[in-house]
Amino acid sequence: MAGKYLLLVLFVGSTAFAQQQFELGADIGYGIYRDGTIYSGLGTLQAGIRNRFAAGIMLGWDFSDYVAGEFNYLYQDGHPFLQGLGVKADIQGQSQALTVGLLFHFNTRQHRIRPFLTGNAGSKDYVIAGPAPYPQPIPQIASLVTNDVWKVAFAAGGGVKFRVQRHLLLRVEFLDYLTTFPRTQIVPAPHNTARGIFEQFTPLFGASYTFGPRIPAGH
Repeated sequence: MAGKYLLLVLFVGSTAFAQQQFELGADIGYGIYRDGTIYSGLGTLQAGIRNRFAAGIMLGWDFSDYVAGEFNYLYQDGHPFLQGLGVKADIQGQSQALTVGLLFHFNTRQHRIRPFLTGNAGSKDYVIAGPAPYPQPIPQIASLVTNDVWKVAFAAGGGVKFRVQRHLLLRVEFLDYLTTFPRTQIVPAPHNTARGIFEQFTPLFGASYTFGPRIPAGH
């Protein structure tokens, strides 16, 4: 009897696996930031990350007709900066985001065009790659320091997948990455206040290769 149950479990598992697809791809785009503000008795400074190019890789698991899991890595080449009150200073840096999430498709895998929404969570590393400004341009309000900072990150957005060949997908999407203010990298002076959620608005274009069972031609 136990052997029959084991065979049944193996059969159901192999059938489910045979219906799944996997996706491996890369994308490129541009990271546009909504920055924060540092308030002080001397005035306010804009504090944030410069808008620069972004590029990443993704690994997807299409485990049902409408829902897929996905791992994403995204690099963005923006530098931390302070700006205002006649001051403009940068420090060489970039960010790297690692997230996992779910995609919710509006069409089944049989369709060539599949709009989707996505939600993701993970972490983002604000990395410093150069020396701090010397002297600091306005230390009585804030300073740029050489601390790498990991932050909890969330990303939400949507896009469209286009199947151009049996195993080839093109993909256009827009993601909004959110973290809290990296106060140990862009450091307010004592008694000053840093406010704002760092948002990285990121349009992306990519291509991916799918592998798994053959998908019947759709529309």
